[in-house]
Amino acid sequence: MHTDPSDMTPKQYPVWVVILIWAAAAIPMGVLSWVITPALMRHTQADVLMRLAALTVGLVWQFCLVILLLRGQNGRLRLRDLTRLLWLVKPSNPRSGKPSGAMWWWLIPLIVVTAAYEMKVVPLMQQWWTSLFPFFAEPTGYGVSGYLSSSAGKAQMVGAWGILVLFVTNALFNTFLGEELLFRGLLLPRMQGSFGGWSWIANGMLFGLYHFHQPWGMLSSIVSGTLLFALSTKIFKSSWFGIVLHSGQSLFFTFIMIGMVLGLA
Repeated sequence: MHTDPSDMTPKQYPVWVVILIWAAAAIPMGVLSWVITPALMRHTQADVLMRLAALTVGLVWQFCLVILLLRGQNGRLRLRDLTRLLWLVKPSNPRSGKPSGAMWWWLIPLIVVTAAYEMKVVPLMQQWWTSLFPFFAEPTGYGVSGYLSSSAGKAQMVGAWGILVLFVTNALFNTFLGEELLFRGLLLPRMQGSFGGWSWIANGMLFGLYHFHQPWGMLSSIVSGTLLFALSTKIFKSSWFGIVLHSGQSLFFTFIMIGMVLGLA
């Protein structure tokens, strides 16, 4: 059964509502990163884990926020209602506007472009960004990649299934149930009325600025959020595009962590 394209344009949000929803997601993440995390830190080698746990709470809150907003606007929700309201549907052909399974093939080149961007461009962009604004540099002990590459991190990960579960939970709510459902599932389809044809650019900008809980990545998040996640979601009217493209890095780190937990890395 195909989703009627006429059902794909939900009630539009005014700008002030978009900003309030953005703030409801961004401010808790900032507090969790810059207030709660330092309060929880006791040992340097566990810093990144404390931050990961704290931010997971904020990402779960984003999922709850999406459900609460949709419930308040639409009453009782069924799974079918959620898939329609959050664009969790088969992509549409940009020319005809009709759902088309053939559009899934566009994910292949988009995944390749996203992977190349993450591996080759993001490190250079973050280096330039933090050289321009040194106070945006990542504090020691805040990065997952640094933790996984350290001798202490590798030793701590062996047999640490609890840490793996924490990371997978964080990743699930980060690239699917939290950030993507909020920005591409909830906000993007409802920003057309206020931002017109530039809604995907406004969405990407808000996504990047939301990352003030990790300001070293704000610029790269603006670029990826705009040109990769929001644009593809808008073109194909399916939030699965943003979810898949956003999830690549999480899957990469998950495989690495599974190997470390098993003592293979």
